[in-house]
Amino acid sequence: MRRRDIAGALLAALSARVVPAQAFDLGALQGPLGQVLGGAQPGAPGAASAPGTPDSAALAGLSDAEVGRGLKAALSRGADIAVRELGRENGFYGNAKWRIPLPPALDRAASLMRVAGLGAQADALELAINRAAESAVPQARTLLVDAVRTMSLADAKGILTGGDEAATDYFRRKTAAPLTQRFLPIVARATDRVGLARSYDRFAGQAAQFGLLQQDQSSIEQYVTAQALARLYQAIGEQERAIRADPLGTGSKLLGKVFGAALGR
Repeated sequence: MRRRDIAGALLAALSARVVPAQAFDLGALQGPLGQVLGGAQPGAPGAASAPGTPDSAALAGLSDAEVGRGLKAALSRGADIAVRELGRENGFYGNAKWRIPLPPALDRAASLMRVAGLGAQADALELAINRAAESAVPQARTLLVDAVRTMSLADAKGILTGGDEAATDYFRRKTAAPLTQRFLPIVARATDRVGLARSYDRFAGQAAQFGLLQQDQSSIEQYVTAQALARLYQAIGEQERAIRADPLGTGSKLLGKVFGAALGR
C-alpha cells in the first residue's frame, strides 16, 4: 500500500473512533532538558574570578570526598523532588506544564472526532495516559538512587565542571534504557482498558513501518513512556538549576561550598 493510502487509512480509522486532545505546546516542554550544574572552566592561574564564574583556587581546595558528597547530595535532592512531584495523582494530568497530550496523529484528527461526538473517548484516553505516567514514575526512584550511589569521582567532577546538561545527561545515560523497560508494561496495563488505545496501536504501528509516524509513537505505551521520561528528566533538571542558582538556599553548607566554588561565589 502506498504511503498516501496508509496515511488516509490511519486518519480515517482514528476519526471514526476518537477525539482530540486539548491544545498543548510541546515546544515549551522540549526546551533545554536539565540546564544544570557546572558551566565554564576555571579561569587562568592568577586571574581573579568574575562573579558567577568558577573560582579555580576554591575548586582546587575542594577534597575529592567533598566533591563526591556534594554532587551526590545535589543529584539525590533533585531526583527525589522530581519523582515526588510527578509520581502522584495529578502529577501529570493536573498540571498543564507536565500533562501528556494525545499523540499528534490523534490531534490532527481532532475536528473530525469532535464532530463525530467521540469526545468522551478521547478524554478517557488522555486521562489514562497521564494516570499511567503517574503510576510509572515512582519506579524511577530506585534506579535514580542507584545512579547516584554508583557515581564515580570522575563522573562527579565531570558534572561539576561540565556543560549545562551534564547532570541530566548523566541520569539519562544511566537510567533511560532500564526505565523504559520498567515503564512500558505499567503504561500498557493502564491504557489497554481504553478501546481507543487499541485502535491507535493497530493503525499507528502500521503507519510507523512506512515512516509516517516516528517509532516512539508507534504504540500508546511507547509514546507515553517517551513523554513521561522526557518530563521526568526535565523536572530533575529544573531542580538542579535551582540548586545551582542558590546553593546556600538548600540549607546545606556542603552544597554551598561545592557549588559556590564552581560558580565563583
